[in-house]
Amino acid sequence: MSQPVPPSSGNPFAGGDQFAPAPPPAPARNNFGLGLAAGLGAAVVGALAYGGVMRALASEDGSYTEIGYAALAVGALVGFALGKVGGRNPILPFIGVPLALVAVFFGQLFGFALMISWWSEAAPDPMTVTEILTSNLGDLIEGWKEEAEAMTYVFLGISGFAGYAVTKKVAA
Repeated sequence: MSQPVPPSSGNPFAGGDQFAPAPPPAPARNNFGLGLAAGLGAAVVGALAYGGVMRALASEDGSYTEIGYAALAVGALVGFALGKVGGRNPILPFIGVPLALVAVFFGQLFGFALMISWWSEAAPDPMTVTEILTSNLGDLIEGWKEEAEAMTYVFLGISGFAGYAVTKKVAA
């Protein structure tokens, strides 16, 4: 035989706390030093990746392809790291511009060093990437200046803009 069930009072929370306590507020993200360190780390990673992409797109005949999206990605990576870790510090977006520019520039130098090392493998005395980046750095920079076209500078500008814009957007 079943037992009768009394009707409900309409409020399932009657007689107790109706609301759980609010969670504590999120910690403020406004650490300039940590943001700068994260931005520098992202710049190094971005430069290495940019150089690797340049080498991957190189041909055996001595030609290569530059991709603007890679420069945009490096700038966005730097900006994301600065904004996410550094927070709303008003100086960080302005640091994102030169940091992204330097990252793309060194990424291009690294890419050229990778390509030159690859192309010189057939030579009797092949050059290593380390040798190119240390003892032949001046020649490498001169070669970069000779190879630089208008689009090279556009890609640098894109990366600087992305470094600024993404830092501001992520920190907001």
